[in-house]
Order: sequence, then structure tokens, then C-alpha cells
Amino acid sequence: MIIRIMYTDYKYDYVNARKLDQLIAAQRIIKFVRPSEDSWIHIDRDPVRGSGGTAYAGPERRIAHLIP
Repeated sequence: MIIRIMYTDYKYDYVNARKLDQLIAAQRIIKFVRPSEDSWIHIDRDPVRGSGGTAYAGPERRIAHLIP
């Protein structure tokens, strides 16, 4: 999937999802378009990948782990 972004120097670009993760981690972008919402997501004030939430601590439910 190709995603539109805005760098910290206010230039626009299109990147794939993997590159988006790298740019977010490196704090090199200001915002990106979330295709599912068709709106700009601001890194400093909106929820982004990997932020928030807690890991599931319950029993494993995936079928691959239930088969001996």
C-alpha cells in the first residue's frame, strides 16, 4: 500500500507501509494520510502505529498453537 506523507521540511511524498514505520520511528514526518479514514494523521496528536494499547495477556487463541 502506498501512503502519502509530509516530511518535517513540509515536502510531500508517497511511501510504502514499511517505510512509513521507519519514518515515524525516526521522527522524520509530521503527518500521513490514513487510507481507511481518508484523512491526515498528525504524528504529534493522533494515535499512530505502535503507540498506545496494551499487549494481550490472556491464553493463546491462534489455531496453529492449539494443534500438537
